[in-house]
Amino acid sequence: MPSAARTKPSARPDAPARRAAALCLDHKAQDVVVLDLHGVTDMTDYFIVASGTSDTHVRSVAKNVEAALAQDGIRPASTEGFDSGHWVLLDYVDFVVHVFHPSARAQYQLERLWGDAPLLAVSPS
Repeated sequence: MPSAARTKPSARPDAPARRAAALCLDHKAQDVVVLDLHGVTDMTDYFIVASGTSDTHVRSVAKNVEAALAQDGIRPASTEGFDSGHWVLLDYVDFVVHVFHPSARAQYQLERLWGDAPLLAVSPS
């Protein structure tokens, strides 16, 4: 049973992270960014950060990403935040998807916290 992004090789190492970001955009997430954490931390390779417009939208975006990646055989090692919908985290080991309510995103400021990480271009699928 595949449990994380490591279990499915791809032509580009960043392809699953970029796909997750594109899925966020496809579901109308706002301000979607991909932070390349190589050389910044050993925790993971990429952070995908996105905003929903409400708690319901946050949960919907995250569920869409989780379902679409599962169809590709990529399943998260863990998930958090679906109950509240204020900040949903999908941990795929090689990349982590953070879908925030705008107020939570402003509070935690992941892009500022990981400001040394280069941003990768994001486009819809």
